[in-house]
Amino acid sequence: MNYTLHQLRIYLKVTETLSITKTAEKLNLTQPAISIQLKNFQDQFDYPLIEIINKKIQVTGLGKEIAIAAESIINQINNINYKSHNYKNKLAGHLKIAIVSTGKYIMPYFLSDYLKLNNGVDLTMDVTNYSKVINSLLQYEIDFALISHDPDNTKFEKLDLISNELFLIGGKQITSPSNEDKTINDSTFLFREEGSMTRLVMENFILKNKIKIKKKIELTSNEAVKQAVMAGLGLSIMPIIGIRNEIESGLLTIIPKKGLPVQTTWRLIWLKEKRLSPIAESYLNYLAKEKQNIIQNNFTLLNHK
Repeated sequence: MNYTLHQLRIYLKVTETLSITKTAEKLNLTQPAISIQLKNFQDQFDYPLIEIINKKIQVTGLGKEIAIAAESIINQINNINYKSHNYKNKLAGHLKIAIVSTGKYIMPYFLSDYLKLNNGVDLTMDVTNYSKVINSLLQYEIDFALISHDPDNTKFEKLDLISNELFLIGGKQITSPSNEDKTINDSTFLFREEGSMTRLVMENFILKNKIKIKKKIELTSNEAVKQAVMAGLGLSIMPIIGIRNEIESGLLTIIPKKGLPVQTTWRLIWLKEKRLSPIAESYLNYLAKEKQNIIQNNFTLLNHK
């Protein structure tokens, strides 16, 4: 056999995405280039690795075994590269972080300069809901998790980054936000999916204030909720960090309500019992030194008058 590392990477990505189109996008290659390399790789085996059934890619039993082996080979190659960097006194390795969906408005600012200073460090950042973030941490799949509340779990260490505020939000169609009771009682409420911490905060607030929901709609991302609120589909309780521009431009309206905003804190957490890699330790040291500068340079207070 005479397959290349390039072919292994393409094949592994195809088995992950089950799509030539998505693989091309992720690897920044053309679809014909992906198809040619995939065929050249497949031709070296006597049995099929993937099959097309009902126009969908299916990975065969042998194909799954080859994918596992390909991932192992690629990881070993990456380790060789990391060791080479470290030998030259350059910090190198892989930093893995999982963040809740609204964290995408926060985390990049706490990573950007660190990655520029350490170009031998690779980053994987998974954006998902709270339940999956915590599960990834407990399964030792990541180094850190970004969440917006105290996990109340003795298994975790934590580093507070920046405060988080959640407000009751309506679209520009809200003509009298000061008449809160009428606005709330006449409106549909937009919720995140089960497992979302934003949803939990919203449910707790509604329960505590005995708000009767006329109708509710469930959406699977904060961005979808934001767009739905702007379109006039209903109200929602959302973190201000992800909607600052829309508030300032008048596309969204803050509805005054006693007990709001709900105050939480964006914090980085990690397992106490897990030994941190040199990369992870380096990143924590960086945050300890630069956190205040990052906040001052990138996060300004929004006037909620």
